[in-house]
Amino acid sequence: MNLFNYSTLGPLAAPVFSNGESSLLLILQLLPLFGALLLFMVPAWQVGFIRLIALNVSLITFLLSLALWVLFDPLTADFQFRSLINFQQEKLDTATTLHSLQGLLDNKALDWNNASIFETVGNLFNFSFSFGIDGISLWLVLLTTFLTPICILVGWALPASLQIKGPHYLKIYCIIFLIIESLLLVVFCVRDLLVFYIFFEAVLIPMFLLIGLFGSQPRNIRAAYKMFLYTLAGSLPMLVGILLIYFQCGSTDWSILSTSYFSPTRQLILWALFFFSFAVKAPLVPFHGWLPETHSNAPTAGSIVLAGILLKLGTYGFLRWSVTLFPLASVYFAPIVYIICLVGVVYVSLITLRQIDVKKLIAYSSVSHMALCLLGMFAFNVQGLEGSLLMMVAHGIVSPGLFLCIGILYDRYKTRVIQYYGGLAMTMPILATSMLILIMGNLSLPILSPSFGAELLIFTGVFLVNRLVAIIAISTMVLTAAYSLFLFSRVFFGNLKTVYISQFSDVSRREFFCLFPFLALSLLLGIFPALVLDTCHVSIAYILVSYN
Repeated sequence: MNLFNYSTLGPLAAPVFSNGESSLLLILQLLPLFGALLLFMVPAWQVGFIRLIALNVSLITFLLSLALWVLFDPLTADFQFRSLINFQQEKLDTATTLHSLQGLLDNKALDWNNASIFETVGNLFNFSFSFGIDGISLWLVLLTTFLTPICILVGWALPASLQIKGPHYLKIYCIIFLIIESLLLVVFCVRDLLVFYIFFEAVLIPMFLLIGLFGSQPRNIRAAYKMFLYTLAGSLPMLVGILLIYFQCGSTDWSILSTSYFSPTRQLILWALFFFSFAVKAPLVPFHGWLPETHSNAPTAGSIVLAGILLKLGTYGFLRWSVTLFPLASVYFAPIVYIICLVGVVYVSLITLRQIDVKKLIAYSSVSHMALCLLGMFAFNVQGLEGSLLMMVAHGIVSPGLFLCIGILYDRYKTRVIQYYGGLAMTMPILATSMLILIMGNLSLPILSPSFGAELLIFTGVFLVNRLVAIIAISTMVLTAAYSLFLFSRVFFGNLKTVYISQFSDVSRREFFCLFPFLALSLLLGIFPALVLDTCHVSIAYILVSYN
């Protein structure tokens, strides 16, 4: 954010929108917010109208993001669809402004001949920041717009406990998800570090409300507070780092920071400050304590957006800011990152084998996959970085699909304990087949998920740098297969544990419409991972050129 646009003191700061290449990206970010404002004006008792508005707005946003993908030029490393938002004040004569204030303030308290104090305050209201996407942020934008309509459709029929309290809960539910979508789109598109941080933290507010209002009682409030306070406290060091950067560069705009020089000592300090913030969001061991409890008490749609998008805020932050701005520090701390990632993959996989809560099991597997993602990122080669991005996309498809399957079971049986289930393949064959495909994708079976290509690239990239680290990381695939197959076999195979299990039917039409996109996209990208890799190759190469 550049605050050095000098002007005289004006009454109000008015935003000026200046579009570089297209306003499509700006419309994409504002459309969900417009939908949320529209829902505010709709009476809560008009449930059908609320559903229609929320779903249509999210679907239109998804179609606009597909238009970005179609129009995106994969042969350029520059940011595309750039838009500039410039907040400027109306210029007024300084003497006139001071004269109008003399009657309200003691003229002895200020030096009226020196207007620097007013110019300084005025400059705070003159700033600009820009938006744009490259091959890295494009797929995270697509993932955000892909998951939002599914989340809204999942909450189409709220639980009976909330329906009794009144229809306004559905309205709040839809508004929260549209706001989350708008905030996330800004995070992935903004090219200003300070604005990135503001929206990076602003996402916590609607997520706190989502878990606190719609989570599994009685521990939903505790989980919401733990998630909010844990991640907020972890992000405070990053704010200190941003202030240090601003004091040196005079701006937080990407175009200025990417060409600025930071001394090795300054890089080490800034990298460490940024690391704590992104490690909590990812999350990495030992900063993962908030995630399992949050997942186990969040509503199904909350787990979908948390696993599918919010965890990517940490890995995206590493790739966009830490690795790019602080290359010397990234190399210096790479051995420590390797150790943290290996401990995370092995230790968390062993913990996952001991879980009896199905949602906690999937939550711990997310920690393991994010550690692999970061491991490839710090290989500092094309294979590792492209594998990390592909892993983000793959995990954003498979893990939300698994949480949806678990949510379908929980809606029927009101329990997440694995020992309660068994033999569901006989009574719920569609759900069993869907979850089998997603489980196979979670353990990186070829064709069924892009996770196979992602892990292959990550392990190749790490092997080129450190063979021992790569061998240890590859060996953990056995643990991934163990807990994934354990979950599926205990829930869907064997005999029926109780007669009560056979009382419920297979997935409904609405639930199938929610599941099918995950299955189709997982198979599509599993067969054609080049759809992701071809668009990000030039952007990744540009990062490596800048890094070298």
